[in-house]
Amino acid sequence: MEFKTLRNIESSFKQIRLYAIVFAALCTVVTGYALWQSYRFAELQRQKIYVLDSGKSLMLALSQDASINRPVEAREHVRRFHELFFTLAPDKNAIESNLQRAFYLADKSVFDYYKDLSEKGYYNRIISGNVQQRIEVDSVVCNFDHYPYSVKTYAKQFIIRSSNITRRGLITSCYLVNSVRSDSNPQGFNIEKFRVLDNRDEEVIER
Repeated sequence: MEFKTLRNIESSFKQIRLYAIVFAALCTVVTGYALWQSYRFAELQRQKIYVLDSGKSLMLALSQDASINRPVEAREHVRRFHELFFTLAPDKNAIESNLQRAFYLADKSVFDYYKDLSEKGYYNRIISGNVQQRIEVDSVVCNFDHYPYSVKTYAKQFIIRSSNITRRGLITSCYLVNSVRSDSNPQGFNIEKFRVLDNRDEEVIER
């Protein structure tokens, strides 16, 4: 009788120990899941920014990693520089205004290229000949595997005279480095070692 009682006590103890282990495991799983959900919720909340609209109402804005948009910003920076630097009108003030804005996006290599063109009388011929020049950027190829980022730009120049329109193929190369964002440089890049690789007439259309 005593032996049977002891066996029942031992069996009950094993059951209690099993239940305790299962309960502890279940508590661990529930606690881990709750912590994971709390961390995930906190991350989602950190991506939300509440903006006060003129002191009247709150507007919800969503934040994201700035590095996600860097390739897009880089291509836009290069595209904008080319549009400013190579779009010319037969007006000295308009040319200087565009060039000044382009200089904010690049280093001294661009200014040196401008000085070379200026010394050859390029801008004077634009003005005296009443020539319009515009550019169409076909593609901007950036390599983001190595810093500074190497960039090659393929574009077409259209030189519009009263008698004809000359289309030129334009290929340039440069490097992009990170810079401080400002009103004059919203993308936060700077162009370095700018070079024109090819700039030849492709077609002349008589008007």
